[in-house]
Amino acid sequence: MKKITIAIDGYSSTGKSTVAKQIADYLGYIYVDSGAMYRAVTLYAMQHNIISKDNFDKEKLISALSSIDLKFEKEAAWEKAHIFLNGKDVENDIRNLTVSEFVSPIATIHEVRVKLVAQQQEMGLQKGVVMDGRDIGTVVFPKAELKIFMNASAEKRAERRYKELLQRGDKVQYVDVLKNIQERDHLDSTREDSPLRVASDAIEIDNSNMNLEDQFQTVLQLAKDRVAGRI
Repeated sequence: MKKITIAIDGYSSTGKSTVAKQIADYLGYIYVDSGAMYRAVTLYAMQHNIISKDNFDKEKLISALSSIDLKFEKEAAWEKAHIFLNGKDVENDIRNLTVSEFVSPIATIHEVRVKLVAQQQEMGLQKGVVMDGRDIGTVVFPKAELKIFMNASAEKRAERRYKELLQRGDKVQYVDVLKNIQERDHLDSTREDSPLRVASDAIEIDNSNMNLEDQFQTVLQLAKDRVAGRI
């Protein structure tokens, strides 16, 4: 059976990573969480006093990019591959709300995007890849055989993210989560370099009223149809 490249883009907290991983597992494809790469760079910037609520030293970050090594590694006990920053597993460290607050400004830096897009494109050379993010179908894999753009209302996305953070044990307020999502939406959509937009040949899915199984089956059918050449 032929292998294809599946690009899943969309706004934050639309379940992109969840469905991308499910599809990759079902098809036996490689799953790449591009957002984790930007979060890891953000974590590095936070750890090295490059970004904070009062300061963002863009030139310092650009100069430090050669010192940032990112890798995905998978162990049998893990549900998905974890991202490693300079040899350290930071999969859990990058998922908190503080990192979320700074990741969009980091992602606007041209040099950061060039570095990470090059790595992402290399990962997809052999096909059989499912990658999710903000610019996968428009920039990273413009020739992907299947492009999906996922969306949901900001309120619904905030509700999902809020519950997820509470389950992790984070102490957060719903209003703060909603504000973060709305700010990220604005930054992602208006940045000059690779803004979040729907590829002309992408299939749009609004999952505001879908559960995880509905979402999975919808995307899986699209993937099967594309592999079989039906669409």
